[in-house]
Amino acid sequence: MAKTNFQYEKRQRELEKKRKQEEKARRKLEAKHEKEEGRSEASDPPAAEETEAE
Repeated sequence: MAKTNFQYEKRQRELEKKRKQEEKARRKLEAKHEKEEGRSEASDPPAAEETEAE
């Protein structure tokens, strides 16, 4: 009977954890950029309203 390769299984679990952490960090970074873009877009319309008022 073949022995289980625990090192291989452990390495696969570690790679999966690392992949999930990178995915989470990427989503968090994208959310941060979207929030910043929302702020810059929100600041643009008042400037346009001031121009129209003049």
